[in-house]
Parts: sequence; C-alpha cells; structure tokens
Amino acid sequence: MSAQQLTIDTVANNLANSSTTGFKKSRSNFEDLMYQTHLIAGAITPAGGQIPSSIQVGMGVRPTSVQKIFTQGDYVQTGNDLDMAIQGDGFFRVLHGDEELYTRAGNFTLDSEGYITNSQGDRLQPEIAIPEGTILVTVQANGRLTAHGQNDAVLLEADIPIYTFINSSGLFAAGQNLLRPTEGSGEPIEGVPGTDGVGSLTNQTLEMSNVDIVEEMVAMIVGQRAYEANSKALTTGDRMLETATGLKR
Repeated sequence: MSAQQLTIDTVANNLANSSTTGFKKSRSNFEDLMYQTHLIAGAITPAGGQIPSSIQVGMGVRPTSVQKIFTQGDYVQTGNDLDMAIQGDGFFRVLHGDEELYTRAGNFTLDSEGYITNSQGDRLQPEIAIPEGTILVTVQANGRLTAHGQNDAVLLEADIPIYTFINSSGLFAAGQNLLRPTEGSGEPIEGVPGTDGVGSLTNQTLEMSNVDIVEEMVAMIVGQRAYEANSKALTTGDRMLETATGLKR
C-alpha cells in the first residue's frame, strides 16, 4: 500500500506540472522483496523423482527510484525574442545564488541591468547583457545570439552553450525548474548547439511539459485500484487470523 501511495504521489505531481515550461515527468520504479522459500526446484523426492518447480511466497514490494523521463515536450510559438527551446538533448546553465544549476525551461527575460535571466532572476551562463537600443534579438540553431538595433545595426553577438550529462536521470530536482548535478549524473559537458549530439536552439519558442494527461490519468486509476486491492487483501488476512484465533472457542 505504501508503494502504491508513492505511485499516486508521483502521478499527482506530474499532473500538477502538466503546464509547467520545460517540466519532465517522473516514473516510479519498484522491485520485489525477499521470498519465503518452502520448496526448491530440482530437489529429489523420497521416491527418487525431481521436483519441477519451487514454492516461494513473496514478501511484498518496495520503491527503488523515482526517475525523470527526459522525452521531448511539445513546442509553443510565443513571439517573444528571449524565449528559447532546446530541440534534442541538453540544458541551459543558470547561476542560482552561488550555485550553477541547469534547466530545460527557456522562458528568459531581462533584469534591471539588461542581463538575460529566468523567472527567478537567475542569470543565464555565461552572462549576456542586451545593449540599450536593441529592437530585435535572434538566436540561431547553433546558439549564436544577435542583438539588432536601428537600421539593421548589430549591437551584440554572443554564443549560448548547451550542457549535457551522461546520465540525465541522475540529476537532482531542486525545484523552480532547476536541476543539480550529482555523482550519478556525472559532470556537465559543454557543447555547441546542433553538434556532436547536442540539441539545437529555437528562438521565440518554448518547450512545454512532456506530461501526457491521458497516460497519467490511466496510471492514477491503476494505482488507486491496486491500493484498494491491497487494502482488501489486508482486511481478508485479518479476518482469516480472527477465524484461526477463534477456533479454540
């Protein structure tokens, strides 16, 4: 029942973030516990025969991980110059306090000093300040950002790198659409968008959540029914024990 509760909690979090920019859904993974072995397959019977199959009674289930699934989310055209989406593998790097964290959410804006930041005010790394007088910002697939002024004047050119990990599922979810590297994820690998398997960038576009609402609703129903079935099994076991202890009367 505890394991099924974890399933419901995971599904509920996925559904709650179905409209969160760059959100990646999670999946609960489980494994069976130890078994009570009453008979081992292959044992020799007193008559000289061989037992073809064993008798093992399972002791239950336990969760092993809640894994992030980094499949691509749908894209939405926004028309905002600073909105970016990664097509393929990779993450943006931002400076959160004194810590460098990673995100798939590309809904960037400008702070009071003109630096590109996310919605929490964390600056995109490396820092890029958009000059005054900019009327258009374009980002090419290879990460080249260009700020255009009047009469097609180029006011700034800068490159936005993309970072990948050997095991993206090993990243630690820190909230606020941010992910923290761990020993399980490996160190970040800096790359040029669109090269060597690194995702490319798209301007004026956002990647939305990869949560499939229908799929999550089905998983929620299955989890609820499994929880109820386990509850019934517990009730049935209690009644059987009650009957057994009442036999002496």
